[in-house]
Amino acid sequence: MVKCLLDMRNAMDFDLCNPKTVETLLKKYGFSFSKALGQNFLINNEVCPAMAESLEADEKTAVIEIGPGFGVLTKELCKTAGRVIAIELDKRLYPVLEETLGGFDNFELVEGDALKLDLNALISEKLGDFEEVKVCANLPYYITSPLIMKLLEEGLPISEIVVMVQKEAAERLCAEMGTRNAGAVTAAVKFYGEPEVLFDVDRESFMPSPKVDSAVIKITLNSEKKYAVDNESRFFSLVRAAFSQRRKTLVNSVSSTLDIPKADITNALTKLSLNPNIRAEELTMEDFVGLYGLLF
Repeated sequence: MVKCLLDMRNAMDFDLCNPKTVETLLKKYGFSFSKALGQNFLINNEVCPAMAESLEADEKTAVIEIGPGFGVLTKELCKTAGRVIAIELDKRLYPVLEETLGGFDNFELVEGDALKLDLNALISEKLGDFEEVKVCANLPYYITSPLIMKLLEEGLPISEIVVMVQKEAAERLCAEMGTRNAGAVTAAVKFYGEPEVLFDVDRESFMPSPKVDSAVIKITLNSEKKYAVDNESRFFSLVRAAFSQRRKTLVNSVSSTLDIPKADITNALTKLSLNPNIRAEELTMEDFVGLYGLLF
């Protein structure tokens, strides 16, 4: 019992933002950072507490984390949430996490690829007793868009997403529709929720340091459907087509991608009082919904 309590105390006392601690763990487990997996671990001790606090989690809240690394964010989430499930692809990290998070009985590691896992089944099986389920993660840059799209499109019973992403991606995700920064992923975020940039994180906050800065964003999911679209998959095929060739007009992009006659698209834009030479980045969400209704 005494040894168990000591192990728990030692696990909870890990200063995972201290480069010396990280280096000790790297050496102990023979771990090296993987560029292919986009591994950059946080060493700024202010970032993770701020991310965890932004969730406003309590014992009735469950949190899903994606890519826990050595567990620096996970540790902060475990202090406030009722349950934390961390999904990790890199098997080399499993014994590290067992040591760094061994003191938290509300933590569970799920082995696998978050892009391939059935998250609805995971939530139903493991988190069905919680009032709210939220997602919090320091996302590898290379999976940012596909993972956020998965979280939005699969109809998961989650209320919030707080993630750290590349700063440029944050600006795109949180852009206003009808502006130059808007894209297909912007439309998806706006369709399902309300995004906001919480704060910036400079590149020196990571080990190893990436070549770009990051930002933490929050997406608050809509509790009810906001836009009247009868087929979301077909709607987003229109949105993706519109943004597929940004230098071209919307008429040309949609026509060439979806094989819809240009005259039909032009007529639809005219009915919406929009310029037939308009580009996708100039449309609002209401414009896209209206265009979808007329074309399909």
